[in-house]
Amino acid sequence: MIKNSCVVLICLFSSFVFSQDTTLYSLDFNNVTYKSALVTLEENTDFDFFYIEDWFTNETITKTYSEKSLDFILSDLLSEKNINYYIYNQRVILTKNVTIYDDLVNLNQADSLPKSNTNQIVFSNEFDASNIITIGKQTTTNSKTSFKLSGTIYDLQTNKPVENVVISLDKSSIRTTTNQSGYYEILLPQGYNSLKTQLFGYTSEVKHLIIYGDGTLDFKIYESTEFLDEVSLSASKNNTIKQAKSGITIIDVEESKNIPVVLGERDLLKVSTTLPGITTAGEGAAGYNVRGGRADQNLILLDDAIIYNPSHFLGFFSAINPFATGSVEIYKASIPAEFGGRLSSVFDIKTKPANFNTFTGEGAIGPVTSNLTLQTPIIKDKLAVTGAIRATYSDWILKSLDEESLKNSEASFYDGLIKFNYKIDSLNTLQATGYYSKDKFSLTSDSIFKYSNAIASFKWDHQFRNDKHKLELIVANSQYKYNVNYEANSNRNFDFNYQLNEHELKANLFYKLNKKHHLNYGVSTKLYNVNPGNISPIGSNSIVSPNQIQNERGLESAIFVSDIFDISKKLQLDAGFRFSTFSALGERTQNVYADKKPKNNSNIIETREFDKNETIKSYGGLETRLSLRYLLTPTWSVKTSYNSTIQYIHLLSSNTTISPTDSWKLSDFNIKPQRAQQVSLGVFKNLEGSKLELSLEGYYKRSKDILDYKVGADLLLNENIEQEVLQGEGKAYGIEFLMKKDLGKLNGWFGYSYSRSFIKLNSDIETETVNDGEYFPANFDKPHDFSLVLNYKITKRYSISSNLIYQTGRPITYPVGKYIFNNSEQILYSDRNAYRIPDYFRLDLGVNIEGNHKLKKLAHSFWNISVYNVLGRNNPYSVYFVNEDGAVKAFQTSIFSIPVPTVTYNFKF
Repeated sequence: MIKNSCVVLICLFSSFVFSQDTTLYSLDFNNVTYKSALVTLEENTDFDFFYIEDWFTNETITKTYSEKSLDFILSDLLSEKNINYYIYNQRVILTKNVTIYDDLVNLNQADSLPKSNTNQIVFSNEFDASNIITIGKQTTTNSKTSFKLSGTIYDLQTNKPVENVVISLDKSSIRTTTNQSGYYEILLPQGYNSLKTQLFGYTSEVKHLIIYGDGTLDFKIYESTEFLDEVSLSASKNNTIKQAKSGITIIDVEESKNIPVVLGERDLLKVSTTLPGITTAGEGAAGYNVRGGRADQNLILLDDAIIYNPSHFLGFFSAINPFATGSVEIYKASIPAEFGGRLSSVFDIKTKPANFNTFTGEGAIGPVTSNLTLQTPIIKDKLAVTGAIRATYSDWILKSLDEESLKNSEASFYDGLIKFNYKIDSLNTLQATGYYSKDKFSLTSDSIFKYSNAIASFKWDHQFRNDKHKLELIVANSQYKYNVNYEANSNRNFDFNYQLNEHELKANLFYKLNKKHHLNYGVSTKLYNVNPGNISPIGSNSIVSPNQIQNERGLESAIFVSDIFDISKKLQLDAGFRFSTFSALGERTQNVYADKKPKNNSNIIETREFDKNETIKSYGGLETRLSLRYLLTPTWSVKTSYNSTIQYIHLLSSNTTISPTDSWKLSDFNIKPQRAQQVSLGVFKNLEGSKLELSLEGYYKRSKDILDYKVGADLLLNENIEQEVLQGEGKAYGIEFLMKKDLGKLNGWFGYSYSRSFIKLNSDIETETVNDGEYFPANFDKPHDFSLVLNYKITKRYSISSNLIYQTGRPITYPVGKYIFNNSEQILYSDRNAYRIPDYFRLDLGVNIEGNHKLKKLAHSFWNISVYNVLGRNNPYSVYFVNEDGAVKAFQTSIFSIPVPTVTYNFKF
């Protein structure tokens, strides 16, 4: 007989006789609920069952028992539930969590019983029983006195995770803080506990719970409704002051929507170029130059996988979807030891954290592209997926131009991303990301260019039970390839292909040794597979001969360790070391050239053949990462750093900027890896009264074995590429100033950098010496770079934005004279990069209109009306020279020489 909704009071004395049931039962439960199973047990035994039906959900079970005792069946049946049982006088009494002892406690044996916190006793009249949460299951055999509680804290209105929330145990020093994903872990004593959340701007939430084992508990908090004139949060600013690392740029993903950009397309990487130390070679140029470094010296990561060509539409847009991006951190110095393989910088881009609770979306409709990002839980609080897609309909722009030669042109791109997040338990989470982008363009009727990026990454996060150790295991694959298809009314039709594949495995561990030492250490290895190019004829009439360049393979491995050491309250040291190695692998042939002779076919003294996986040449070395911070005051610090880096892969490009047909080349027998050293010194200050963040930082960088090219170098389908390249020294130095204001009606930043970048190609061989072996400016050297980005909030819904940029013109080689040779007039050029194109100046303006801020509406909207290049300045992209009818004529090309107005509609739900 089932006794429902009853309270049983049992007084147990040692004189009572306890009846042991020795009957064996055979029962089969096939996809039945727990309540049905208990009914079956009661009907097939001589026992009455007492419990509350609300303790059980409609969860089903499938179990089979053959000749088992009632005690065994109940123990197994309830093993995964927080329900205990007690058998007494033909009665089965179920209790929620609580254990009933069948004898009085012998005080002489009390030490052998499970210990509990003094707060364990809870009187029923103190709290509403519905407000007390029970975690775990009380047992007589569990000797643990504390248990781990974990979970996620969400915003009640947006259902998004909330970071930096403090969770504390009442009347105790036990506390913890949520991370970027809103996740927390805390170790609590057995028994009764009262937890409280605290975060400025949010109401506190209190949870009363009794804990008997490890478990999970999520919080939902909401913003307080108290209206204040203005609230200043200085945590992130002070973090910039207090951390030892310098040269770090963090892009505010949300605020970037207010900055006017070309054709209304939000672009996080383009926003980075308005900050000191990060530039491009020109408007619409692909690739980024960081502190005087080449465009191939940047490690661009999306969820731990490398993107080799981060641009769309010939460099006008970045290949990173802004609506799927959660954070962007750029390291220009103080590069963490876990990162390697590039000389200048790391762009560490993370996608949005998963939403485990509700369906959300964000997107935009613009004149060139449309964008949509969706997030939804698949299993609530367990499994969530993020999907994003962006596509262009840009062909109409080319077809609408007055230029007749471009009316048959086409240019299009798309990219897509999908990410899965899975919470295995409180200690383990999984993340899997897939990304693909593709560009296709044809500026003439006979050639079609295509290039694509594809990445896949998998990350397992494991928190060890000691709360001090954490593991990240990362597996990633990156692929970049391009194709040129040429079909004209000729007999030279062909199809050209290039492909690079990279596989990486990385184990990254974090260890909190004590309050003064935070360690990060691990190992990584990556395998490169490069197809440098193959060409095949199209059609039976083509005279193009098939050709396949030897594939390249290489193995790069590293071990690393770093320590953030708080020497004192004012002095902090961030020290890291990375030892990396690289091996060029066969199957390939390599030329050996005569010493101190030009690298050409006539000076080849030997051609060596290497079998598959045989080591051709090995390189390696120690990379040092040191940063030191001294706090002058809580809002004023001085930082210095030293970095040494090694890069084993090179970009082959004789152009000023990256183009889709550029290819990557591994170091081998004849081409050495690039190496660099950088020192920096900076002062960082927060002016609390004016809410300004100021920084002034200087740097000096030396590099060697930097790749450059001979005049007229032939890089495509060249089996002996070492004959076309030169390796020299580089140096770069500069000063960067940033004044930033994040709060108030008027916010934005002013950035200025004075930076120089030089290269020296000096050799005992005259044909391999440029500019008499002296330093000359690199193609992207721009000494002065000003940027002013402002946003003024007229009301909560209306704001205006501006973006003002001035840059020194980049270097160029000019013709300076003529001479006659063999009865033919020739042009005499200046030293390489001795002149400059005109300076660059641009002003953009925008108006931002947000929809009303009602909570209960289908979607929140945001309109952006902007004008790019308001002044219509004809900024030069490049200057080139043509010899026509015996006269040298100079021509200037520009990208946008007129104002470009755009209207973009953004929405969020």
